[in-house]
Amino acid sequence: MAGLVGNILEWYDFSIYGYFAPMIGRHFFPAKNPTTSLIAAFAVFSAGFVTRPLGALLFGYIGDRYSRERALTLSILAMAIPTCTTGLMPDYHAIGLTASILLVVLRLIQGLSAGGEYTTSIVFLVERSSQGRRGLMGSFGLFGSIAGGMIGSAAGATLTYLMPSEQIIAWGWRIPFICGIAPAFFGIMIRRELRHMPVTPYHSAVTLANLLMMQWRSVVRVFGFELLEGVGFYMTFIYLSTYLISFAGVPEHVALAVNTLCMAFVLMVIPLGGMLSDRLGRRPILLTAAIAAAIFAWPLFRVLNHPGFGSILAGELGLATIIGLYEGAAPAAAAEAFPIAVRATGVALAFNLCMTLFGGTTPMVATYLIALTHSDMAPPIYLIAAALISGSVVVSLRETAKAPLAS
Repeated sequence: MAGLVGNILEWYDFSIYGYFAPMIGRHFFPAKNPTTSLIAAFAVFSAGFVTRPLGALLFGYIGDRYSRERALTLSILAMAIPTCTTGLMPDYHAIGLTASILLVVLRLIQGLSAGGEYTTSIVFLVERSSQGRRGLMGSFGLFGSIAGGMIGSAAGATLTYLMPSEQIIAWGWRIPFICGIAPAFFGIMIRRELRHMPVTPYHSAVTLANLLMMQWRSVVRVFGFELLEGVGFYMTFIYLSTYLISFAGVPEHVALAVNTLCMAFVLMVIPLGGMLSDRLGRRPILLTAAIAAAIFAWPLFRVLNHPGFGSILAGELGLATIIGLYEGAAPAAAAEAFPIAVRATGVALAFNLCMTLFGGTTPMVATYLIALTHSDMAPPIYLIAAALISGSVVVSLRETAKAPLAS
């Protein structure tokens, strides 16, 4: 639970922001063209990733210099406060440009926390697991992320089903952010209990310069194979609801209901991917999923554009299966790429640089590509490109599933 809970809160917030981006755009970035407001809202969503590399260095340093447990205890506070504040603060019509600036600041603070939260938690889980189970245990960090996204999706689906759209646009979108106080309180209580666990002091003197000189190849490899995870996750579980609503004409409650079902499904796929990577190896699972993404992304998006609940569900389930298998094997592969003295910093830096440049920008890029090409089938091309790049990197990886964790 200590490894999961921070990721649940982090992705609960990120997901509800993605789902309610059209409303947030209207309130904080009003414009005559709704697409302009939506792009601005997604740009702020992406801004939360600008500070992720800084958070990676900060919490990675704390994790390597002091302990993984201390880094995990500190990171959750920087996520909890902005989540609740987003739901309470006045909008552009009340305080003007100040509201837009405050929203950006809150996303930057959350990005700082997110930069160290997920990667420190997977390092914590992998290091505390037995050999032969590192893939499974590492996958539970991502399990927490998906669970948080699913809870956010369920909250959005419930809200859009129970409330008229006018009320949701006016003020209802704030409710899920305010309700974020519940997982925040639970997370703080759980993380406080880490004080009673045996703590391994690392006392590493790692610096960014030393990391890049000694481990730059590992940083590049992890960055490369995380590309598909970043683009695939944000395309499938964050952007796709907006895509279905804005471009495929799907009702909001249907899009969010499908997204919630697919997240519930992928919660089973991710641990399966981790277990298979323990038995078969990291490379075979990662490469198989990357090839599947390159082949099936386009036809699955075609299915998504067919009317009917069954078609929409089938299309997103297909994407969720591919990305879930890939994501199940990726966390352990990332942690195994670095020695213990620089593991928290190395994984955090590579992962968050990738998420900053390509993961968090995916909704904005996908929206822009549709506007640029006037084609609703532009997003899968971006996903295919990510799959081809990551697949080529996976081929060069050394198999680490059966090897002892590097000391």
